[in-house]
Amino acid sequence: MTFEALVTSRSEDGTVSSALETLDNSRLPEGNVTVAVEWAGLNYKDGLCLTGGGGLVRTYPHVAGIDFAGTVEDSQDGRYAPGDRVVLTGWRVGEVHWGGYAQRARVNADWLVPLPDGMSTRDAMIVGTAGFTAMLAIDRLEGLGLEPGSGEVLVTGAAGGVGSIAISLLKRLGYQAVGLSGRPEHADHLVALGAASVLDRAEFLGQPDKPLESARWAAVIDNVGGNVLGKVLRQVKYGGSVAAIGNAGGIGLDTNVLPFILRGVTLTGIDSVMQPFAARQSAWARIADTFDLAGYGSLVTEIGLAGLPDAAKQILAGQVHGRTIVSLQ
Repeated sequence: MTFEALVTSRSEDGTVSSALETLDNSRLPEGNVTVAVEWAGLNYKDGLCLTGGGGLVRTYPHVAGIDFAGTVEDSQDGRYAPGDRVVLTGWRVGEVHWGGYAQRARVNADWLVPLPDGMSTRDAMIVGTAGFTAMLAIDRLEGLGLEPGSGEVLVTGAAGGVGSIAISLLKRLGYQAVGLSGRPEHADHLVALGAASVLDRAEFLGQPDKPLESARWAAVIDNVGGNVLGKVLRQVKYGGSVAAIGNAGGIGLDTNVLPFILRGVTLTGIDSVMQPFAARQSAWARIADTFDLAGYGSLVTEIGLAGLPDAAKQILAGQVHGRTIVSLQ
């Protein structure tokens, strides 16, 4: 049997490029479950994998795609049977193991999660790694004491996949979400999703820095890192928490101890890659019950495998709004 895949290769001079190829099943990597991939997502990591950035891919040729959803074709594991609908995020699939940018994937059963009832494979990729990570962040913040009456929750990088889905989820859960974005032209879309207001990142960062600033945020979901994370830490209310998710603005962190020892602020990291099965299943179940898929529809862009090389450049340049999903059907 053959299938179509976007294969990423590296030439002798180090140039990385991707092209559509028809592959035989014998090319699939090791694994005990074979999935007919129906939809995949586009994430920042995928942009890096497709362009050779970040050193994420070590072995070529490679098939990227860190998340996908589809139907089980063959299983050597008793937990899954042909016809089961599944979703996969994380576990370094698409980085060190071939991922979802192919019509067929072979993976370890431990990496899969059954799709919740009522959620299609397309729905699952609208959510994808982005929405899964946003839900993990909300779960963690609530575990640290966040409640709907606690006050405003700031979401940085709000126009991206994680940020926009986080705003939608927060609104549906009864929170007052505020977006922070470097793309103010998308403010109306974020308000439509449920943001109480949207702040311009340039203006936000242009305000004078102080060791402690006026306390405003009950909690923060930060997708940016760098100087944005350093500044928001100084604005969190007493006992508040910050969930750090991404580093689009850099891996550095310029801060001081005052937010932690004078306001009891908690900085917690969210890793979506190696989450255990129980946490994954719980997050997906809550997403299925909470996320407004219909309301998010205008922020979804569909492409095919051939469109991925250009889309990868766009997401790395910060030009992707909402979620881009890839049809493999």
